[in-house]
Amino acid sequence: MTRLTGSALRLTVFLGESDTWHHKPLYSEIVHRAHAAGLAGASVFRGIEGFGASSLIHTARLLSLSEDLPIAVVIVDTEPRVRAFLPQLDDIVTEGLVTLEDCEVIRYAGRGDDPGTTGTKGKKWL
Repeated sequence: MTRLTGSALRLTVFLGESDTWHHKPLYSEIVHRAHAAGLAGASVFRGIEGFGASSLIHTARLLSLSEDLPIAVVIVDTEPRVRAFLPQLDDIVTEGLVTLEDCEVIRYAGRGDDPGTTGTKGKKWL
């Protein structure tokens, strides 16, 4: 497991829910590539409303349902590891916005990382 505390870099990819890569959701491809690259973690967030470079407003409101809601893929890891991952995005992100922000990791722990906590099967971790 990757240990991560202190200074880090946050990579955010803003795209549309309908964006695909080889007939699969683009956000899923990004997460799987980040996992394969050994990055500390990735999360996908679905927006309820937004617009981008096209200036089209996409919304989840009932009267104007959209099949292309905003999606944000957020990845946090050390700066060298995130920057090494960027070329993989060049091939697959053709529309959208990619940002990098410095951040500080205060706590990064998975289930059962702390002594005495209960794991997923109810077993104590030492």
